[in-house]
Amino acid sequence: MTTQTMEGTSFVADPDPPSRARGHARIPLRRIAVVELRKSFDTRAGRWLLASVGILSFLTTAAVIAFSPDDDFTFSTFTTTIAFPMSVVLPIIAALAVTAEWTQRSGLTTFTIVPHRGRIMQGKAVALVAVSVPATALAFAVGACGNVVASWISGQDAVWDQSVSAVPYLLLSLALSLAVGLACGTLIRSSAGAVVGFFVFSFVFPPLLGLLAVTQGWFRDVQPWVDLDFQLAALLQGSFGSEQWSQLATSTGLWLVLPLTVGLVTLLRSEVK
Repeated sequence: MTTQTMEGTSFVADPDPPSRARGHARIPLRRIAVVELRKSFDTRAGRWLLASVGILSFLTTAAVIAFSPDDDFTFSTFTTTIAFPMSVVLPIIAALAVTAEWTQRSGLTTFTIVPHRGRIMQGKAVALVAVSVPATALAFAVGACGNVVASWISGQDAVWDQSVSAVPYLLLSLALSLAVGLACGTLIRSSAGAVVGFFVFSFVFPPLLGLLAVTQGWFRDVQPWVDLDFQLAALLQGSFGSEQWSQLATSTGLWLVLPLTVGLVTLLRSEVK
């Protein structure tokens, strides 16, 4: 700031100088998560996979009503049955959300706008795991409708054998399933390879580990500690004890944390083309 005096011109320091030019503000993680969530369902495949979650929920409910005996018409039967197709479709969406950056070459744009790949992966993880919340609500809503319809058709009272305490167990099971899909996509970074890898984890390893537990007595006690799919199924039953939480943590570290860590390390160092 300049002031005029009788002796001439003098200069007085401005007590509140204008701020210097600064770089662009860091993009909030919430905005990244919202963008990544929208990108996951912006494609035709993403929209169809999302629609299939709702369609399969109603189809599995109808299948239970049509083919199950009347004694199996319980609230828990419907919710756990609906959760099964969700635990397959949602992880595929998560895997494709990661691999799209490489297979569709959108990573050049994504990592130019946000050059920190770690923050992009954080946004994807937050967005995709958050999908488990409406999925859980859908499972309980459709399950409740199915239970009411089944009781009306069978002419018996509806059995409400699940309470609010079952919600976090189903939510955690779906969130971990989504995280497994995210880990497959991060580690393999190929759409076909990630989907195949998830199917191997979900449908090949569990029967092999179950067969090993049946034929080898020593492995029967080890299986709960190393079989994540076994623990995800147990979560749907609820009422975990301290030992079961330890088993879940161990199997999660083996099948989720370890491959996700390896995938993140290679992802941060790989060249985007």
